[in-house]
Amino acid sequence: MLKLYGAPQSRASIIQWYLEELQLPYEFVNLDLKQGEHRQAPFLAINPFGKVPVIADDDFYLWESGAILAYLAEKAGKLPTDIGDRSVINQWILFANSTLANGLFLEAVREKEMPRLLTVLEQQLSQAPFLLGTDFSVVDIAVGSILAYVPIMLKLNFDDYPAVADYVKRLVERPAFQASIGRR
Repeated sequence: MLKLYGAPQSRASIIQWYLEELQLPYEFVNLDLKQGEHRQAPFLAINPFGKVPVIADDDFYLWESGAILAYLAEKAGKLPTDIGDRSVINQWILFANSTLANGLFLEAVREKEMPRLLTVLEQQLSQAPFLLGTDFSVVDIAVGSILAYVPIMLKLNFDDYPAVADYVKRLVERPAFQASIGRR
């Protein structure tokens, strides 16, 4: 059985959301970050950077939420065989974890980056219900989790981006989202 190492209100909830969507059995290993469990030798042996999330699949350990999402998609048979199609999925996962997260959550660049990023997402989501078209995918976990945090953490809204607002609303209503991120 998979183990997911994390803590409440950490990026582990993104992985938990995807595990719930995939209906893969897993054990959540709750680390007490306030007590520094993530900086203790047992955890540092599986992630020397002392960050969550980490998954353990038997004796295989993987950290970094984007890498974990890609791994789980592969494990569940949710990735296309075509290298170009797979690369587009990786592009969106990397976009979410770097470009989008930094553009929205780094205060120094938010005023400039947020409108630019959300305008492109608005155009994309005006054409289809999900980022890759009509089907929900790992891409929506990666990007959607970042967008879902905006109203929670930044107290900002998507009033100027109705397709983005509708997308986030649909995502947060998903049962798997409610069983993970939505429990906060």
